Amino acid sequence: MTASDRERLVWLLEVAQREGRHLLATTERLLQEDIDADWVRRLDSEPILAERVDAFVARFGRFQDHLGNKLVPSLFGVMLEPAAAMLDNLNRLEKLRLLSSVMDWVEARNLRNRLVHEYMQDPSEFAQGLVRALHLVGLLLRTYNAVNRYIRDRFGGGKDVWPSLLPDEPRPTTP
Repeated sequence: MTASDRERLVWLLEVAQREGRHLLATTERLLQEDIDADWVRRLDSEPILAERVDAFVARFGRFQDHLGNKLVPSLFGVMLEPAAAMLDNLNRLEKLRLLSSVMDWVEARNLRNRLVHEYMQDPSEFAQGLVRALHLVGLLLRTYNAVNRYIRDRFGGGKDVWPSLLPDEPRPTTP
């Protein structure tokens, strides 16, 4: 691995870690809520909660996109593996045990699209999708951690070189 490859991986991990921290904070605040169709209907009259939902949806998508479209392809490039389609990359991640479930990742991607493009058309469906997405945050966090550990183990440099890990699961904060 060249010095520029290492710098790029460090930078990509730093960006992912920052995005993950922000997603984690928003997720933990939303997990305090009892999200159902009535809660979704109240978003029109509670702009702070509506902004929190918007932040969650944006951060969820951004973190997933960064991991899948930037970090993973760069890792495979440094490993001299040929560029591949997203599904092939996900299958490779699963084989390396860096991703627990391709199907869950695809579900997270589909939920992200639904939450963005079908925004609150049906409050019950939106609530169900939002709750499921909140539970899939752990998948993204664990994937970041697994890729981070893999890079550390494979390319060395110790903890001082690579960004720190994130919690594997969000925990609801106390109000």
